[in-house]
Amino acid sequence: MTIDFPLILLILVAGTGVVWLLDTLFLAPGRRREIAGLQARYPEWDKEESPQHQQFNASVERQASEPVVVEYSRSFFPVLFVVFVLRSFLVEPFQIPSSSMVPTLQVGDYILVNKFTYGIRLPVSRAKVFDLNEPERGDVMVFFPPHMNDTYYIKRVVGLPGDTVTYRKKRLFVNGKQVSREEVAIMPGPNVRQRVGLEQLGEARHLMQVDEGRVPRDFTVLVRPGHYFMMGDNRDNSSDSRVWGQVPEKDIVGKAFAIWMHWDSFLSVPGFSRVGLIE
Repeated sequence: MTIDFPLILLILVAGTGVVWLLDTLFLAPGRRREIAGLQARYPEWDKEESPQHQQFNASVERQASEPVVVEYSRSFFPVLFVVFVLRSFLVEPFQIPSSSMVPTLQVGDYILVNKFTYGIRLPVSRAKVFDLNEPERGDVMVFFPPHMNDTYYIKRVVGLPGDTVTYRKKRLFVNGKQVSREEVAIMPGPNVRQRVGLEQLGEARHLMQVDEGRVPRDFTVLVRPGHYFMMGDNRDNSSDSRVWGQVPEKDIVGKAFAIWMHWDSFLSVPGFSRVGLIE
């Protein structure tokens, strides 16, 4: 079961905010009147050395103390609200769980995603309320795939609406033109041989790799209006639009722009050698 963290955060913000507001409007004035009456009853309430000081404090605790739920709501609401606004409209952190974007992104990379690059969307409903930019070919994008509408995926934008995307003999073509690729290295292994290349896709110049031991999955597809064709940089080890189809514009989350930490596992030590912008 996938935890809907945005919905949980929204409920927490709304709940603590409502409790704090209702207390401010209806309960807090009564407590203030009660405290004012106690101050009149114990005129030396503000003198610490006076017996009335302790009597006053004890009476306030019994008769006019702030309920625990109000105290926690008042303390947590500002923090939750700031986190909610930052995460929903500005920048959200993600962890890379799979190797589908190797060599650009490694398993255990912690990345930052710009939530407003492609427009402002409402949290939970994902409805766009303000247009800004459109995805560009070569962007590394976070989105909800059509087959799993509650799970974040991250891939590279290969095809824009109206593009014809072709993959033939492990070479990528967009609108009939082969995407430029410069070979960087060949990494042999026990069962595979990874060929790493530097690809020029739109304005993005990025690393990608293919497995020479895998049979090519050739195809040609026309990208539908309002949709995007996504592929992983690890071309032979990626579940992407070749498997589950094109991504509709409404399911875009944001643009990945930076790695801020790498952490392999809970028992390992976080590292910062991979910190930098995502190409």
